[in-house]
Amino acid sequence: MPHERIYAVGDIHGRHDLLLRMVERIRTDIDRLEDPDRPVRLIFLGDYIDRGDQSREVVEELRKLCDDATRDDNPVGLTCLMGNHEDALLGFIEDPVVGRRWLQFGGLQTLASYRVRVAGPQSDHKALKDTASALAEAMGEDLPFLRSLPKIHRSGPVVFAHAGLDPEDPEAEDNGAVLWGQSSFIERGGIEGMRVVHGHYDALQPVLTRRRICVDTGAYYSGRLTAVRMDDDVEVIEVGATGR
Repeated sequence: MPHERIYAVGDIHGRHDLLLRMVERIRTDIDRLEDPDRPVRLIFLGDYIDRGDQSREVVEELRKLCDDATRDDNPVGLTCLMGNHEDALLGFIEDPVVGRRWLQFGGLQTLASYRVRVAGPQSDHKALKDTASALAEAMGEDLPFLRSLPKIHRSGPVVFAHAGLDPEDPEAEDNGAVLWGQSSFIERGGIEGMRVVHGHYDALQPVLTRRRICVDTGAYYSGRLTAVRMDDDVEVIEVGATGR
């Protein structure tokens, strides 16, 4: 188990409504289980943007939560990890021609949320570059926030990363497996000697095994956002659009 009591939240994908419900639910749980001798940390596992319609609101809310977490009177630590969709957005802004694939798997919804004129993936190079520049300007402080996101958080034998780890090099943080996934990680059922908590691989129910936990339950289409609380045990926390 981790050294801290940790709440790990799965892929949000533009569902600001579910994010607010989850934060409220976790705050209630923290108050209920108050233990001054055990630090508490909230970890978001990446993929905050795309697909859903409220990417901008989600990023702004997370940035606010991170700012609040730095206050001296806030006892709860907070970590927002990078996901592959944030990585794709940053790649599009850096080189919109090479990174245009982002527009095909959710980027159009993020552009709309920032009120940026939408350039389709078949647009000419100038239109793509104009779109990337407009997005960077519209994002303001949200852009450096996304650029600053770490890829991994470690707490004792438990590792948190958006898409898992590379079984051949589990200490590596800069290879594609951490953000984009690697089939061997799933095929092997995780990594011996570690418990990896991740999202990325959406399913109708969370996956809870000895070596890996996946909490991506497809919030943008299922209307369900899932998290786990890890302390002496593992407990699933779920919220839905109807307030469950």
